[in-house]
Amino acid sequence: MAITTAASRLGTEAFSDNAPVELRPNATKEDIERVISAVYRQLLGNDYLMQSERLTSAESILRDGKNTVQEFVRQVAKSELYKSKFFYNSFQTRVIELNYKHLLGRAPYDESDVVYHLDLYQTKGYEADIDSYIDSPEYQASFGENIVPYYRGFETQTGQKTVGFSRIFQLYRGYASSDRSQLKGNSSRLAVELGRNGASTVVAPSGSASGFAYVAPAKGVTPNSTFGGAGTFGKEGRLYRIEVAGVFGTGYPSTRRVNQAVVIPYEELSSYFQRVQKQGGKIASVKPL
Repeated sequence: MAITTAASRLGTEAFSDNAPVELRPNATKEDIERVISAVYRQLLGNDYLMQSERLTSAESILRDGKNTVQEFVRQVAKSELYKSKFFYNSFQTRVIELNYKHLLGRAPYDESDVVYHLDLYQTKGYEADIDSYIDSPEYQASFGENIVPYYRGFETQTGQKTVGFSRIFQLYRGYASSDRSQLKGNSSRLAVELGRNGASTVVAPSGSASGFAYVAPAKGVTPNSTFGGAGTFGKEGRLYRIEVAGVFGTGYPSTRRVNQAVVIPYEELSSYFQRVQKQGGKIASVKPL
């Protein structure tokens, strides 16, 4: 059953008909490997995992039947692997957003969700904070001991606030995307909305006018032209609007990253793409005018 009739446009088709991954009694080796892969994919936000990064000891304990999926999830979430990807280099509110997404399969509902975990981390530390998600009644009711956490924020459920549906789309960017490759980087996605207790917008996939691949500044972006004072005179070929995120801005501070929108002709596309890449930015969309 489809999550929504707009599943194809919102990028949720991969979750519409797939049953949760569960480690059942008498599971085969293939079943266990499927569970391990699903845990890594969920907790690492679909980020690439090298063979040398795998938690071989924790995997072996699970394969030997001496651990539950819940405990394997706990070990991954407390590992240096998880910390290096999401904890050390991210703002605290972003860490909390990702913990909710990875461990409970939903977005924070309101600011109290964030404040609770900020206080817990400050008073009892990282591991106690991770335990608070995994040992919560919500986790137990949703996943139990042997179901791999999944994105349940797309579904209407008992005890889940409606605002969670729109908020999860601020954190989820499509089945092929990873939580470390998104254009907004390590900054929070929901801090402003949670602080205002406002509703989130359900953003469409990239490619549409309001696609999630490009997030414009609050004041908006007025496209610049690469033509200088000459305008479009003498330029041949079709014009394109290019939206770019995360390029290094000019002036102080020199490391400030900004979003840009420019209008350039076809023959300048290649050189402009190369320049963006050298500046550390990402092309968010290319649209003909």
